[in-house]
Amino acid sequence: MPWLSLTLEVEEAVAEAVSEALLECGAQSVSLEDADAGTTGEVARFAEPAWDAPRAWRRNRVCALLAPDTDVLKVVVEATRAAGLPSPPQFSVGRVEDEDWVRRSQSQFTPLAVSERLWIVPTWREAPDPRALVVRLDPGMAFGTGTHPTTRLALRFLERVVHGGERVLDYGCGSGILAIAAARLGAAEVDAVDLDPLALEAAGGNSRANQVAVRVWTPEALPPGDYDVVVANILANPLIVLAPVLTARARKGGALALSGILEAQAEDVAAEFRPAIDLDVTGSEDGWVLLEGVRT
Repeated sequence: MPWLSLTLEVEEAVAEAVSEALLECGAQSVSLEDADAGTTGEVARFAEPAWDAPRAWRRNRVCALLAPDTDVLKVVVEATRAAGLPSPPQFSVGRVEDEDWVRRSQSQFTPLAVSERLWIVPTWREAPDPRALVVRLDPGMAFGTGTHPTTRLALRFLERVVHGGERVLDYGCGSGILAIAAARLGAAEVDAVDLDPLALEAAGGNSRANQVAVRVWTPEALPPGDYDVVVANILANPLIVLAPVLTARARKGGALALSGILEAQAEDVAAEFRPAIDLDVTGSEDGWVLLEGVRT
């Protein structure tokens, strides 16, 4: 059965919102590419940006797979409206055979070395290094397959601070990649929180597939308690709003790391966590930074 392939170009600043809206409007999968460089980013939530040109002028190509009987114009109009665009962008539609889109989708995702010992590996691939600590994760309908700099920064933080026996909280868990990695690194208890029911479903399923114990919660259902390690890979504005919640969840002497922050946003975010936690930039990649500190 042939599928419909929808392609449209939008400014990088709204590409995430458009891709998420397309999924909510029925797209089977969404991938993002830099429209100038042609590089594929992370499925479903973020594109991996190129930073060799001013951010305001970057454009992303959004490619969505739709069922053959889809009213494409209706999907485009609804998705762009939901993403806050004043009008739908230009788009093109093609047809893709089953075996072609499956092969094309899978070929985009190869084993990813986060560090020398930590790898993110799709289920259809073999781990390149049999000695590696592997997190098995396929692209899906929740952010987090390891290809975006913000995810890699958070994963490297966990590798540095989780030595075994810790209680870890992943707030805004998406696919559960950070929670699963924490469990694989030896954390004794891991809780994962997200507002999105699809994200919680994905995180639960992915943790079971990796044979690790991760408890998933909505924010209001998370039981009282604090944690040795709190990590949140979201975006700057939500992190600012969540500052009291995240601060309260980190025990005294516990580590807190925030990702999803652009370099220019770091000080604004850090200011919301003082004086309880003094956050410093401890990692950066492609214009994104990791803020890290210890609860006093």
